[in-house]
Amino acid sequence: MNVDFRCQCPISSALDIIGDKWTLVIVRDMIFDHKKTFKDFSTSAESIASNILSTRLKLMEEVGIIKKSKMEGNQKSNVYTLTEKGLGLLPVIAEITLWSDENVRELNPIMVKEDYQYVRTNKEEFLEAVKQRYLKNISSSNENLT
Repeated sequence: MNVDFRCQCPISSALDIIGDKWTLVIVRDMIFDHKKTFKDFSTSAESIASNILSTRLKLMEEVGIIKKSKMEGNQKSNVYTLTEKGLGLLPVIAEITLWSDENVRELNPIMVKEDYQYVRTNKEEFLEAVKQRYLKNISSSNENLT
């Protein structure tokens, strides 16, 4: 599966990979909800179709956002984890969240109400804490599997 880049623009090129409606949702679920299997992702509130999820996971693996491994003790199940490149999307997710909080809330009254002031004023600290929590969760999950 090759990415068909539309032009030389860095924004357009990034959107050719992460600009669909699912990639960042999958990354969000991995970071904040600790999802890591196909079944986990398929239970998200957004109801991604299994064929789309499969295609998206393959692309994310091919471009290095996630890596796939077999679940210890169950060689039929795949476990997906974020790579450094995938974790590099965390600031993008944070910025989209803040932008949405400020600009989309009035259009979507059922959107989760959170106080994002800490994120706004301590963004780097917040991002590092989230990253470390994810890495610790992945590490402890791997230890539990062995």
